[in-house]
Amino acid sequence: MTTVYLNGDYLPLAQARVPVTDRGFVFGDGVYEVIPVYGAHLFRLEQHLVRLARSLAEIRLANPLSGAAWREVLQNLVARNGGGDQSVYVQVTRGPAPRDHAFPKDVRPTVYATSSPLKPLPADLAQNGVAAITLDDNRWQRCDIKAITLLPNILLRQQAVDAGAVEAILIRDGVITEGAASNVFMVRGGVLVTPAKGPFLLPGITRDLILELAAVNTIPYEESSFTAGALRHADEVWLTSSTREILPVTRLDQRPVGNGKPGPLWRRMMDLYQFYKQQVRERGEDVAVV
Repeated sequence: MTTVYLNGDYLPLAQARVPVTDRGFVFGDGVYEVIPVYGAHLFRLEQHLVRLARSLAEIRLANPLSGAAWREVLQNLVARNGGGDQSVYVQVTRGPAPRDHAFPKDVRPTVYATSSPLKPLPADLAQNGVAAITLDDNRWQRCDIKAITLLPNILLRQQAVDAGAVEAILIRDGVITEGAASNVFMVRGGVLVTPAKGPFLLPGITRDLILELAAVNTIPYEESSFTAGALRHADEVWLTSSTREILPVTRLDQRPVGNGKPGPLWRRMMDLYQFYKQQVRERGEDVAVV
């Protein structure tokens, strides 16, 4: 049975309870993180904790745990759930309070964490890639906060699923921002390009790792804006996230990307990424990029 962490206690998932007055339930007033685990080692934990702290600061909620305490809690949770490869979900809300839009005083945040087996990548990924569609980005102005208020993302992702695709790539004012649940890369003329960080996209941990791997391995890259038209004429298109790693998009809006197969730069980056993962399995989460 899955063990979860809730406000200082480890307990079976079926016994975990929060009040219906919790602002996470009533308002979606909270933030979250998703952290992959390989060989019982939390992947890029320090970077995830930095992003969590930033999200909390942006919604004006004090971080309930120190970095060392977060590490202890999450490592303990992973061990209690059997180690191996997992996906850890962390959520912090402003806590239970009478319903009022204004911040309550003297409220205790709700801290929740759980884990589940990490789903494997599609078996045919290297042969066939995945399909995506483009949609207008109709979300709010602070997509850089990893907030639990994800209804716009859910609706956009479902449109993609309804169209037989795995993801919606979003367009704001003619420019690509990100996926509904991923960051976006394209390859043109041998150069890897991804949108620069800003309020309209989440600063992805996998995104940053890919850029680190590119820099160390002399792969040309840019952080710059590009249009939907440029994306549709790219040689390669990738989607990245913590649990889905690097997905090659081989069909975009029902048209082939490049030659319709995962491209050579994706294959090289996947090799680099998998090598890095193996180093984490063997040595722990704090591994230098080489």
